[in-house]
Amino acid sequence: SSHEHKTNFKKSKEACLSYIQDAMLQKQWKRAAEFLTYYVESLEKDFSRERLNPSEIIWRIGSEILCHHSASSMKEFNSFIEQMKTLAVKRYLKVCLEHAFHLLCNGLIDEAYQNLSLAESWRFGEQTLLQDKEMKLIQAYRGLLDYCSWSKQKNILLHSQDGFDNLPVEQEMHSYFRKAALSLKEIIRIPGVWDPFVKCYVDLLEFYGDHNEARQVLNEYAYNSKFPANPNAHVYLYQFLKRHGESKKSLISVLKILHDIVPSHELMIDFNTMLQKSKKRKNQRLALEVIFAALDYAGWKENVKAWSCLARQIKQIVISEKHLDWIKQEWDTRKDWWPAFHFSRYLAKRNWQENESLSYEKALVAGILLGKDCKYFKYLSHQGCKAQLKKFRILKKFVNKHNPAYLRISG
Repeated sequence: SSHEHKTNFKKSKEACLSYIQDAMLQKQWKRAAEFLTYYVESLEKDFSRERLNPSEIIWRIGSEILCHHSASSMKEFNSFIEQMKTLAVKRYLKVCLEHAFHLLCNGLIDEAYQNLSLAESWRFGEQTLLQDKEMKLIQAYRGLLDYCSWSKQKNILLHSQDGFDNLPVEQEMHSYFRKAALSLKEIIRIPGVWDPFVKCYVDLLEFYGDHNEARQVLNEYAYNSKFPANPNAHVYLYQFLKRHGESKKSLISVLKILHDIVPSHELMIDFNTMLQKSKKRKNQRLALEVIFAALDYAGWKENVKAWSCLARQIKQIVISEKHLDWIKQEWDTRKDWWPAFHFSRYLAKRNWQENESLSYEKALVAGILLGKDCKYFKYLSHQGCKAQLKKFRILKKFVNKHNPAYLRISG
C-alpha cells in the first residue's frame, strides 16, 4: 500500500543516514561513500508523492566524504560540486562559497576567484533578502582575494630595485585596491563579525594614508550597538591607536572594555602595566583587579609576566603600607580556592624544576597572601636558599619582615 511504502521508505532513509553518520564519525570514508550511494539510489526509486528535499544532505555529506576519501581527486570534487549547484539551486550561492573555500585550501587561488566571480553574475527568480545577503558575502570574499593580490603587488614594489617607479605593477596594484576596497566596505556595513574583512580594509586605508577613515571604521566596528559583542573589534582599535601614538588615556579606555568582555585576554599584561604607571589612584586600584582576574584562568597559571606584575604591585603596596585593603578585597574572593589552584606543594616542586623565575615571583605573592608558613613559600624559599641564590634569601627576609601585612590581609 502507499502508506506502507511511505513508512518503509522513511525508516530506510533514516537508517541509511544513521549508518552514514556512524561511518563518518569513525572516519570510514569508503563505507560512508557506499551508504551515500545507496541513499541517493533509494531516493531515485521513491514513487511516493511526498515532497522531499534531500539536496542539502547530499551536498554536505558528499562534500565531507570527498574531502577525506583517499581515492578522491580535485576533478571529482569539482564535478560533484557542479552537480550540486544544479540540484540545490536555492543554495547555489552557499555551494559556490564552499567550493571557493575548498579551492583555496588546495592552493587554487585563481580558480577560487573565478568561481566567486561567476557566482556574482548568477540570478534565480526574484532577488530575495537571503540571496542579497549571500551575494554580499560572495562579493566580500572575492574582495578578500583582491586584497591578497594587492598585497602581493605591494610586496613586489617594496622589494624591487625600482621601488614605486614600476608603473605597470603600480597601476595593477591600484586596480586591485579599488576592487578590494569597494567589496570590503560593503560587507562591513552590515552588522556582524567581519574580522578578516575589517583588518584588510583598514590595512588598505592605512597604506594610502586615510587614517581618519580607518579610525572611523574601527570605532564603528567596536562601538556600534547593532554589531554583536566582539573582543577582536577592541583589539584592532587598540592596535591602531597604539600604532599612531594615541594618548595613554585613549588606550586605557579601549582596554577597559576589552577587560570587561575577556578578562583573560593576553593584552591584560599591557593594560596592567599602563595602569600601574598611571598617577591616578583609581587606575592603580584597577591594575590590581585586572591582574588578579587574569590569574583566575588556567591559561595564565605559568605566565611569568603576569606573576611578575602582581608581585611588583603587591610588594609596592606592602612596603608603603597603603592600600592593603585593595589586596584584602581581591584576596577575600579567592582565598578559598587560589591556594589549591596556584600554591600547592606539588606546584612548588614543579615550578622550581621547570622555571626558577616563575617560582620566585609566585613565592613572593604566596608569602604575602598566605604568610611565611605557606607550603608553597616554605618549599621554594628553602630550595632557593639551599641553591645559594641571593634573591631567594632576600625574598625570605622580606616576607618574614612583612608578616604583619599578611595578618591584616587575611583578617
